[in-house]
Amino acid sequence: MMKDTERIMITGAAGQIGSELAVLLRERYGADSVLVTDIIRPSEKVLGAGPFEPLNVTERADVERVVRKHDIDTIYHLAAILSANGEKAPQKAWDVNINGLCNVLETARGLGSIRIFTPSSIAVFGPATPRVRTPQDTTLDPMTMYGVTKVAGENLCSYYVQKYGLDIRGCRFPGIISHEMRPGGGTTDYAVAIFYDAVKNGRYTCFLREETRLPMMYMPDCLKSILGLMEADFSRLKHHANFNVAAMSFTAGQLAAEIRKHIPGFVCEYAPDFRQAIADSWPESLDDSAAREEWDWEPSFDLAAMTSDMLKVLSKRHAEGTLNDSFP
Repeated sequence: MMKDTERIMITGAAGQIGSELAVLLRERYGADSVLVTDIIRPSEKVLGAGPFEPLNVTERADVERVVRKHDIDTIYHLAAILSANGEKAPQKAWDVNINGLCNVLETARGLGSIRIFTPSSIAVFGPATPRVRTPQDTTLDPMTMYGVTKVAGENLCSYYVQKYGLDIRGCRFPGIISHEMRPGGGTTDYAVAIFYDAVKNGRYTCFLREETRLPMMYMPDCLKSILGLMEADFSRLKHHANFNVAAMSFTAGQLAAEIRKHIPGFVCEYAPDFRQAIADSWPESLDDSAAREEWDWEPSFDLAAMTSDMLKVLSKRHAEGTLNDSFP
C-alpha cells in the first residue's frame, strides 16, 4: 500500500496523463510530497502547485541527482514519445522511451527500495494479435517504433522484477480521452480533438476511417487504474508492467453519433492519413480479466457517460471564452 509519507516523482509531468496525475497525487499526499519533472515546463496549474525540476530522462546522472536530492521512493515514469510522433522521429522515440526507462530502472536498482509505475500501451500488439478481446498473454508484434519500445520496456521491467526484486507496475493503456490537456501525438488523438471541434465549430475532419474501432478510456478511469494498481498488494500480482486495462471500445462513427445526441447539427467527415495503418494494427477490444482478478480493476465510464461529461465541461469553457486549444 502507498503510505502518506511517500516521496513521489513524476517524469513527463507536462503530458496528458502526467499533468492530471500530478494534481490528483498532490491532493492525496500533499503538494510538497509530489515532485513534477519534465524537459518542458508544465502548465501553470501544475507548476504553481508544488515542486518542479527540469529533467531530461535520457541523462542518467540527472535522473539519479534529482531522485537523491528529493529522497524519492516512488516514481511514476510517464516521459515518452507517442505513436504518431514516434514514426516521425524513431531514433528519438527509442532514446526517450528505452534509454529513459533504463535510466529510471538503474537509478531504482542502485538506490534500493524505489517503487515504479511505467505505462505500456496497446501499441505492443500488431497484425498477428487477435483483435477482438485481445488476450493478456499473446503475440506482441508492433508496427510502430512506439510499440517496439513498449514491448522492450515491458520485458525490461519484467527482468528487473525477476532479477533484482524491484516493485514495478504498469498498464497497457488504450486511447486516453481528457478535457484538461491536448494529447501528445498519438493515433487515438482524434477522440479528444473531435470534442473540441464539435463544441467550437460544429464539425470535425477525422484522420481515421468511420468504421475504425479502438479501445478507449476516459481520464478519470485512467487515473483510477494507476492508483488501483499501485495500491494493490504486490504478492497478488502475477503480471507486473503489462496489464491490459479496458473501459470502452467504439468506432469513430459511433463517437460522432454519440456527440450528435447532444449537438444535433454536428458533422464529422473522414480523411484517413498515415495514422490509419497504425490503428489497423491495434486491437478493437481488450481482455482485461487479469487486471480484474489480480487487483480488482473495474472502469466507471462508458461511451455515453464519457461523452456527456466531456461536452458539459467543454461547452462551459466555450461559453466562458476559455476553450482555446486547437488540434492538427
